[in-house]
Amino acid sequence: MTTLCWFRTDLRLNDQPALTAAMAQGDAIGLFMISPEQWREHADSPHKVDFWLRALRALSESLGQLNVPLNILTVPLWRDAPQALLAFCQQHAVTQVHCNREFGVNERRRDRASYTLLAEHGISMVGHHGNTLLVPGSVKTGSDNYYRVFTPFSKACREKLRTASYQPLPIPNAQTKKPRVQADAIPDRLPGWTPSTQTIVCGWPATEQTALDRLALFADARMEHYKRDRDYPAIAGTSTLSPYLAAGLISAAQCWQQALRLNHGELGTGQEGITTWMNELLWREFYQHLLHGYPTLSMHQPMRVETNAVQWREAPTDFEAWCQAKTGVPIVDAAMRQLVQTGWMHNRLRMVVAMYLTKNLLIDWRLGERFFMQHLIDGELAANNGGWQWSASTGADSAPYFRVFNPISQSEKFDPEGVFIRHWLPELASLSNKEIHDPTPVSRQALNYPNQIVDLRSSRVRAIEAFSSLR
Repeated sequence: MTTLCWFRTDLRLNDQPALTAAMAQGDAIGLFMISPEQWREHADSPHKVDFWLRALRALSESLGQLNVPLNILTVPLWRDAPQALLAFCQQHAVTQVHCNREFGVNERRRDRASYTLLAEHGISMVGHHGNTLLVPGSVKTGSDNYYRVFTPFSKACREKLRTASYQPLPIPNAQTKKPRVQADAIPDRLPGWTPSTQTIVCGWPATEQTALDRLALFADARMEHYKRDRDYPAIAGTSTLSPYLAAGLISAAQCWQQALRLNHGELGTGQEGITTWMNELLWREFYQHLLHGYPTLSMHQPMRVETNAVQWREAPTDFEAWCQAKTGVPIVDAAMRQLVQTGWMHNRLRMVVAMYLTKNLLIDWRLGERFFMQHLIDGELAANNGGWQWSASTGADSAPYFRVFNPISQSEKFDPEGVFIRHWLPELASLSNKEIHDPTPVSRQALNYPNQIVDLRSSRVRAIEAFSSLR
């Protein structure tokens, strides 16, 4: 019996339910589908695509040690996936397909169509749970609805996880038979996609072992101080695991179990740094469950339907200034340079620049959401959408519309000595620790740094008025 493991956002061997099941059932083959046009529709960044290609090469090598060949199919769009999958299964006499479930609308449509077509030809397709801590749909309110507020959701998750006996799965034993199917070569690049710079390649090695090493380093050196350090972009205080979670080089369960071990089995109490990081894992879980429960989130719709009536500004010049790091607000411009040059942005700064765009500039959050996806190496629909809707006050349990971060205050609080700003805006390096957060007009002119494109105080009032009119 030949079985197939269809890899998607789970490019790993450890804690890989679909791979484990496929190898237990028969002679297993691995498969990944490259979908360039679909990735473009989803605005996936060149950095992310390059990261995935590098991850696939590492995965193919690791699977080879298990005598499991990794094959590649190229399909333009996911609607082409079912027929391509059927043809592959028929060519290689595959009788059963295993995959880990995904929760976006397009992904679920692709999988339903694949399941139906395969079944019509006598091939079974089995879905597994491998991408979240708990199965989406298993954590609901007393009235059988999805939670829309994080705190009760996280409490309910902890109660379920408290009694859960699940442990991350080990790497399966190698197959005894040499594969009769040859592994495919993984392309170095795709036509129309720009490879990442060497700086990004070196900064983000795309291997499962790197993900495990980063988790171990974070656990040993940083997790205890996570609450204290996480908001300071000049400090290496976060895990930097987001690209690895997005591509599935490491699972949420592996991260959770590591934190649980360090916290001596406590889920809500114990070391403050550890419980704070566990809470961040639950925020990621929250957005994944929302994506499953509210399919319109995959269709660029706000969770709070009434916010569709917000009169967003048509301000292409202001939007371009934001994209090009020319807003005249140093912390915003420094963060945007970090994003464009590295494919990543510190989480505190993601909130600052998102709130600046949606509140101070009153520009539609969807434009920012797409720009982030076009540049992020860790672009993930649920987390990116959830973060943007939180900042824009359009989502579930989002920031109240009247809470508008002052980016200057945020800068003074979280980059007090201007270390982060000086790194990314070296033209401002000569300014004092006080002035660097908001240079004087004279300094701006002398250093050729732009004036602020909007007044922070009046633009805040404008945003509050735009949202308060909806009530």
